Amino acid sequence: MHNALGALSPLDGRYSGSVKELNAYFSEAALMRYRIYIEVEYLIALSKEKKVKELQTLSERQQKKLRKAYQSFDLNSAQSIKSIELETNHDVKAIEYYIQKHCKTSLHPWIHFALTSEDVNNLSYTLMWSHALKQIYTPAITKVHRDLKRIAKKYRSVSMLSMTHGQPATPTTFGKEIGVFCKRLERQIVQLKKHKALGKLSGATGNWSAHVSAYPNINWVKFSTKFIKSIGLQPNIVTTQIEPHDSMAESFHQIIRVNTILKDLCQDLWLYISRGILSQKKVAGEVGSSTMPHKINPIHFENAEGNIGISNALLSHLSQKLPISRMQRDLTDSTVLRNQGVAIGYSYLSLKNILKGLSRITINRNKIKQELNFHWEVLGEAIQTILRKEGKLNAYEKLKNMTQGEKIDEQSIVRFIKSLNISDNSKSNLLSLAPESYIGKASDITEQL
Repeated sequence: MHNALGALSPLDGRYSGSVKELNAYFSEAALMRYRIYIEVEYLIALSKEKKVKELQTLSERQQKKLRKAYQSFDLNSAQSIKSIELETNHDVKAIEYYIQKHCKTSLHPWIHFALTSEDVNNLSYTLMWSHALKQIYTPAITKVHRDLKRIAKKYRSVSMLSMTHGQPATPTTFGKEIGVFCKRLERQIVQLKKHKALGKLSGATGNWSAHVSAYPNINWVKFSTKFIKSIGLQPNIVTTQIEPHDSMAESFHQIIRVNTILKDLCQDLWLYISRGILSQKKVAGEVGSSTMPHKINPIHFENAEGNIGISNALLSHLSQKLPISRMQRDLTDSTVLRNQGVAIGYSYLSLKNILKGLSRITINRNKIKQELNFHWEVLGEAIQTILRKEGKLNAYEKLKNMTQGEKIDEQSIVRFIKSLNISDNSKSNLLSLAPESYIGKASDITEQL
């Protein structure tokens, strides 16, 4: 019996409950099920090819019976295949022998007909990845995007001090800064959904040689194209034995880009919490430190950031390794491919933690106001810009001399403005400014999210 406490991988141990949804797509049993799916659907498609006269078209009842091999697949089925593999020492051949047990003897020669293992594997692995992205990952990242949009709009008018180079810059709003991440993620989500994964079904070296030798009058390119499209993939017609994984690498890089944005988000939120402008809701019984009772640590954002790093490292290796093969085929991709579930697992775990973190943050309005009122020098930008408008020379230099490295409060700003030889209208506009109101169009552009 599996015990999470004895697991080697944290995804199968400590974090197994958080990523369990992915087991149906990336476990060893899931790979077996996908391989059976490809073999069965290929056999059914082959039976419908009229020029394959030796194989009768399978009836609806026969098709239904065959499909039960993957539709009713469970851990006992997986164990049965594993027992066969102990004899064959070949995982795909074990799948073929397993299917034989679920159909009449006359169909046995047609299972895996003219195929190479990689025909089955490339389609299986690509479907596993594509289905998991669509069913599990994309809904999760969409929820993160939705929660961020809600937060952005809620706080679109809440002013705060922005920082450039870690130094006080000009005011912005908390909502607008979260809105930046919304727009960045939105673009990546669109690209994720548009991505087209490729697959091949063309035999030992991508030439349909065995197919043509048996049935030279069949358009095998057309047949394979139709079959690959029927399972939800795009056909790659010109390949070696393997589908080169370029489209998979594209998808891996898309997740890397999403992860990079999320890492940026986690670090910013961590810093906002550190500054005190964000607070975290208390959870009864939760301990922040074993020795410092007052602490509420931003653990969810820290956990997400760390796991993003692991995910991106794995995704980067997958995207660099898989498109490379010696000549027409080597086996270096086989063991690497088995880790695509691990790579997306750490990304998915990060999303779970970000969602938890977002649910706990609240705005500390008093701290935000206090911080803004401590930095009246941020109005220097507005003042020197108005002076330029009025045609005053050395406007920037005057404000630099006054504010750079100096403690500037409301009174000193007001005195300086009143001393300026500018129009009454400009002077009135400047005197009406305060750090809290100097936010330009931040609120308006956030409303448009």
